Amino acid sequence: MLFSGTVIVDKETVVFDGGVVTIDDEIAFIGSRKEAVERYPEHERREFDIVAPGMVGAHIHSVQSLGRGIADDAELLEWLFEHVLPMESKMDPEAMEVAATLGYLECLESGTTTVIDHLSVNHAERAFEAAGEVGIRGVLGKVLMDKDSPEGLLEETAVGLTESERLIRKYHGAFDDRIRYAVTPRFAVTCSEECLRGARELADDYDGVRLHTHASENRTECEKVAEETGLSNIEWLHEVGLTGPDVVLAHCVWTSESERELLAETGTNVVHCPSANMKLASGVAPIAEYRSRGITVALGNDGPPCNNTLDPFTEMRQASLLAKVDALDSTALPASAVFEMATTAGARAGGLERVGKLRTGWKADLIGLSTISSRATPVHDPLSHLVFAAHGDDVEFTMVDGTVVYDEGHTTVDAVAVRERARELSQRY
Repeated sequence: MLFSGTVIVDKETVVFDGGVVTIDDEIAFIGSRKEAVERYPEHERREFDIVAPGMVGAHIHSVQSLGRGIADDAELLEWLFEHVLPMESKMDPEAMEVAATLGYLECLESGTTTVIDHLSVNHAERAFEAAGEVGIRGVLGKVLMDKDSPEGLLEETAVGLTESERLIRKYHGAFDDRIRYAVTPRFAVTCSEECLRGARELADDYDGVRLHTHASENRTECEKVAEETGLSNIEWLHEVGLTGPDVVLAHCVWTSESERELLAETGTNVVHCPSANMKLASGVAPIAEYRSRGITVALGNDGPPCNNTLDPFTEMRQASLLAKVDALDSTALPASAVFEMATTAGARAGGLERVGKLRTGWKADLIGLSTISSRATPVHDPLSHLVFAAHGDDVEFTMVDGTVVYDEGHTTVDAVAVRERARELSQRY
């Protein structure tokens, strides 16, 4: 296909009146519209106001989609143990599949082409199948919880690790390598030392498998870990093997100087979830400092119960504005930095090659957006527009791996039926 419009290649490069050509699952050409048409005259043509790389949601909870808005005005541990985990514990296989499908549809409809998805303890296989059917690119993982967990989610350590290995063998590299695996302990509060060390050992046994967990989101969480282990949260995770370039740590709001140094030294990836951190009153993560130390910081929405939306554009805006007001510095976290966090940094955190930019030879993951609205008039700087003014509902078209997965309301599955069933199931849970 041949796409034309204002082409945002990456955080630094914009091609006005540009053209992008995809062949099979790769980008074959980027340049001017005129040259694209001359070189590929037979290609199907699509025109959009803006053509951009697909966004990467580096920390989401698709299977929490049925709980959107159920636990407003609660802090993290109350929100988790009194509302969200009880919901997850009761969900049957159909509910998990519908919830995951709903989450993935929301992502694709609003411009996210890749997710790093923290699933649940039970019925994770249904989410893997949903991701395959819907067409999203993802790094997914079944959740491990072997202590201090609600009935229905508490699982013997060996059972959880064995099931995780079964899922790795079945889904790591599945669906033409669109889907990969991340071993996924919930967090140190609900995972024993045996579980955390076992997660590291399991990931090491398989090439390309990542590790994905929560860390230092809330002060009470950090206090619990310190009481139990005698170490700070990040120090404990390092002790049991959960730091390094293959590790994705969501949040990292409350970290000490030594912990930040440890994250930098080990090359551990951090995911910033500003909306969730604000809504749960968890705090403000020191993102500018992490970036100044060379730490890869990606961007995530977290889950619908603590964010209410998986819109990546809303998250980019929140990230930049929060950094500016926190530092009282209008230059903090500019649009280019946030856009990088939402694209290439997320792909790097997920261990994904040739994802996150529009570049010849890279994966054909791209989105087309409209600027036909009062909110989008005028557009002086396309990158600034995406970060500060665009919304997910501006997205008209989404392609993943060269396949059209969303086109002006049309998706690869019956979205109307999925939404209707989600409404019905949400009343049960």
